[in-house]
Amino acid sequence: MKFFQNHKLEIFVLFFLAFLYFFSRFYSILSLPIFTDEAIYIRWAQIAKQDANWRFISLTDGKQPMFVWLAMIVMRFVSDPLLAGRLVSVGAGFSTLIGMYFLGKELFRSNKIGLISSSLYVIFPMALVYDRMALYDSLVGTFAVWSLFFTILLARKIRLDVALLLGMTAGGAVLTKTSGFFTIYLLPLSLLLFDWKKKKDLLKWVFLVGASIILTYMLYSILRLSPYFHIIDEKNAIFVYPFNEWIKHPFYFLIGNSRALWDWTVRYLTWPLIILALLSFFIAKPFLKEKILLFSWYIIPIVGLAVFGNALYPRFIFFMMLFLLPLISYSLVILYSKLKNRYLFTILCLFIFSFSFVTDYFILNDFFHAYIPRSDINQYKSDWPAGGGVKESIEFFKKEAEKGKIYIATQGTFGLMPFAYEIYLVQNPNIAIEGIWPINKEIPQKVLEKSKQTPTYFVFYQPCTECSDVSVGLAPPSWQSLELIYQFKKESRERYLSVYRVLP
Repeated sequence: MKFFQNHKLEIFVLFFLAFLYFFSRFYSILSLPIFTDEAIYIRWAQIAKQDANWRFISLTDGKQPMFVWLAMIVMRFVSDPLLAGRLVSVGAGFSTLIGMYFLGKELFRSNKIGLISSSLYVIFPMALVYDRMALYDSLVGTFAVWSLFFTILLARKIRLDVALLLGMTAGGAVLTKTSGFFTIYLLPLSLLLFDWKKKKDLLKWVFLVGASIILTYMLYSILRLSPYFHIIDEKNAIFVYPFNEWIKHPFYFLIGNSRALWDWTVRYLTWPLIILALLSFFIAKPFLKEKILLFSWYIIPIVGLAVFGNALYPRFIFFMMLFLLPLISYSLVILYSKLKNRYLFTILCLFIFSFSFVTDYFILNDFFHAYIPRSDINQYKSDWPAGGGVKESIEFFKKEAEKGKIYIATQGTFGLMPFAYEIYLVQNPNIAIEGIWPINKEIPQKVLEKSKQTPTYFVFYQPCTECSDVSVGLAPPSWQSLELIYQFKKESRERYLSVYRVLP
């Protein structure tokens, strides 16, 4: 009871932030169409849920399975698979919100900075995007924040229980995504916070860090149970150049990658908050080592991505950006103490956060016009990887299947199609679904044969080698005997999802 009396303000603020968080994350959570990667992860979770032999199914594409495992559990309680997958990210984001409080509080010895860090996370546009999608990245952020918290705690407390918690948290990170290994690589930086007056404790710290690393790799070794474990390295090479490849063209892509990463940082964090993050080093002298540690957890991974990155997307830097939020919180607390004028500080905050508030509004209500990276808008809303039209076409196929058996062929064998249809239709005994790739100048003979036996449909949604003169999502001009049944036009120019009936 005494604890609640002494921390009434913190508890009230955290409850208010929790309410605001869940309201913003659940508000029209299904408004964005299913995205290609979401369809893949959700379909994997469905299969893993139904067959224990496929619990490591994500490794067939070189992806770690933690998100799939969690989605598999949530699916037992939530009937809509897409909602179940997105709820994993909602839960992960809430854990990050709590972690931001403890991180800011522990690092700067301030409840205020902890609470402001959590508040910033609630309104952070990038968090608002990824906490509402069935992607790995919100979960990566969760493990990264808690790993840093336990890393700091271990450097200051040097206790076995903290080391074990760090090992389990870092283990969760590496079981989610390869970028989780940064939690291991950056461990030595925590020596910035080590009390060098107690040099005799250094050996103990080394021993405990070693125990954390061993536990992390023990958890990661679970993946070796799968014969597909080796595919992780093959998949990583698609997005990040391995050293033997990078050495052939060192720094060749550095400038282009750096420009993209900076643009994504500015668009999601906004200029006023970037300035506040940098200002934290100059506005006050205390906690310099803590600031360097936080900034290092941002700058080292992002520089590594700029140097070695091959195929980059904004979501890759999400967990890195989180470590700037406590720096911004520190600057706000110091500014308030220096200004000594509540009204002036309020006006300043309204200006600073107005950019984020406007972006948040558009993310929730008009995603296509939100001031976020164009690549995210294209992928999640307006280009072929976004599943605009999938929901409507599923309803069409369900009604057709009520009349009897139907056959659905899709453009593509992996990704949005056929997985989005399999998620919702594979259990229907009247519906057969098959992916077709590549798309050639002639209709596949199998599809033509099917059209003579049962109502047959072909779904187009992406570019194809034989369709260079055609808008994305339309059938090749050389295909005959097709009747356009349904078409969904996306916001981008000449992007469609089209359903054709194959005439016998």
